[in-house]
Amino acid sequence: MLQETLIKATRAGAAVLEKFFSNKDLIISNKEGINNLVTEADHAAEKTIIETIREAFPDHYLLTEESGELPSGSNYKWIIDPIDGTVNFAHGIPICCVSIGLEKDGKMIMGAVYNPLFNEFYLAERGKGATLNGKPIHVSSMDEVIKSCLVTGFPYTYLDLPNGPLQCFERFIRKGVPVRRLGSAAIDLCWVAAGRFDGFYEHKLQAWDSAAGFLMVEEAGGKVTDFTGKHYSPYQPHLLATNGKIHDEMLNWINDRL
Repeated sequence: MLQETLIKATRAGAAVLEKFFSNKDLIISNKEGINNLVTEADHAAEKTIIETIREAFPDHYLLTEESGELPSGSNYKWIIDPIDGTVNFAHGIPICCVSIGLEKDGKMIMGAVYNPLFNEFYLAERGKGATLNGKPIHVSSMDEVIKSCLVTGFPYTYLDLPNGPLQCFERFIRKGVPVRRLGSAAIDLCWVAAGRFDGFYEHKLQAWDSAAGFLMVEEAGGKVTDFTGKHYSPYQPHLLATNGKIHDEMLNWINDRL
């Protein structure tokens, strides 16, 4: 019932995303930054997702990007990003998705990420692996950072960060390491899980950005920590996700210990 609801809610939200995509009359507004956008599609998708989950589990705790916390006494918490990659979405760039993670007693147990524009549905369950459109996925086997293909993202405000995103980015590109920037942390994580990227790092993420994706990486055989190498929680701001083989080396690069 839990997984069935997760899949149903993810697909329902994605149907809204797809309906609004490339709509030239899309209503767009700003949140705390001029380029931190929210659209009518974000609100509509979130409403649909919440209604789908509430229909099955009316007493479960919800944490959503647009509505914030909808608490309850339940030990289950759904962490919802109705559209991850809203800036891409608003500009007609098809790198965006619905991302939903499910916690039980503070531990992530399931996650789903769906980009209907690419028809890619990622699903993970704790201890049961990760899949893309029903087929098992696994992280890459690359064992050197210098030969890796990486991905990152930049927060909307970063000047107050010590050892910030630009410094980290510069350390990689000065050595010629290819670093991509897609604009959706959930998709970045799924592409690490699928072996397309060897590693992903980002500063200042929110729980809804990474809740489903970090479980995807772990269940695909990868490793996810904070920037100190400690076990990752989606309530921590900084994340490093890799295939595991380059993880310690990437920590050294990120922390300027080369």
